[in-house]
Amino acid sequence: MIQIRSAEILCVGTELLLGDIVNTDAAFLSRRLAALGINQYYQSVVGDNPARLEEMLTLALGRSDLVILTGGLGPTYDDLTKETAARLMGRSMYMHQESLDRLIARINRYGFAITENNKKQAMMPEGAVVFKNNYGTAPGLAIEDEEKGKIVILLPGPPRELEPMFTEEVEPYLKKFSDHILYSRCVNIFGMGESKVEDILRPMMLASTNPTIAPYAKDGEVLLRVTASGKTEDECRALCDRVIEKICATEVGGFVYGVDAGSLEGALVSELIARHLTVASAESCTGGYVSKRITNVSGASEVLEGSIVTYANRVKEQFVHVSHETLEAHGAVSRETAVEMARGVRELFGADVGISTTGIAGPGGGTPEKPVGLVYVAVSTKDGEDVRELRIGNGLATREYVRYVSASNALDLARRAVLKL
Repeated sequence: MIQIRSAEILCVGTELLLGDIVNTDAAFLSRRLAALGINQYYQSVVGDNPARLEEMLTLALGRSDLVILTGGLGPTYDDLTKETAARLMGRSMYMHQESLDRLIARINRYGFAITENNKKQAMMPEGAVVFKNNYGTAPGLAIEDEEKGKIVILLPGPPRELEPMFTEEVEPYLKKFSDHILYSRCVNIFGMGESKVEDILRPMMLASTNPTIAPYAKDGEVLLRVTASGKTEDECRALCDRVIEKICATEVGGFVYGVDAGSLEGALVSELIARHLTVASAESCTGGYVSKRITNVSGASEVLEGSIVTYANRVKEQFVHVSHETLEAHGAVSRETAVEMARGVRELFGADVGISTTGIAGPGGGTPEKPVGLVYVAVSTKDGEDVRELRIGNGLATREYVRYVSASNALDLARRAVLKL
């Protein structure tokens, strides 16, 4: 039995190198390999060139037990992945009758006749394990070399074909080569930077071997991936949960907004639904970003009452009742205006929680007193108001980054307010 200690992904296609297509195949396969307990150390992309493909496949097989190739299984002259892999593995090609019959039936269903180049997709290397494609015309396949302890798997490039084929055909095939699984849980952190998180948890990270703890930085957030190895999902989950409990007992715990929460907006919507509460937002510099992110979450219709973009001062006064005196005395970008916006939108829509944002997203519009990146986010509930002053990027951040991080802070402030209700 071949033992798979490491795997490698090799994606084939000149369109990937040119940036015409985003390589989502590699991300999908990486997740699935991890879930199967198969370690992956390398990923590569190569164009539709047989010589370079053979060079890259030779390199991959020299350092990995399993190589998964995607793309290049089509009917055209430049789709040569299968032929190149067969040649390198010392296999001749033959017509796989079952694949040909499926191919003819599929093409006939569309009212076309099969062409000679279509038949190329039914040609297989001798001894290959063939994976059915119920979503396209190109079958997948695996070539095993027992003597060298190597496996090459070839899959079609289009994600709508590759993903279900991997789940339905390849995963069951690969499970027989692994006696354990990897299972991960994600600790979502907001309000504490990656370096601070790492400084606090470094001793725990170094001491933890199973599970392992790995930090990842996102825009304004940190994600800790806790990954355990074991025989079953229940065993791995228990290992992860013990470590997560220790993480939450540290200073980091005060900034954890969820485990496997996915996003701040997802965490907020979940808390609102659980408490049967509603929310509304008044936004200036974020221009609807807060409500957009809330409505990205399934179930948002249960909790979002409404949203209004109050960009102009006149609109702030007319619709969410920011007083003229407040705007005159403190300006639109101020702690006082943010609080009145949050209170006003809560009352306007009759929501339990009101959220507001006002600031200078840039790149222009800043002053020495109120620079680009100065943003106030506020929240209002029946129990009172809270406001957070942000200074994002020291005037160097992009407009999009300022808006995104501002919305994240607004969502986090709202989540914390909901927990107190």
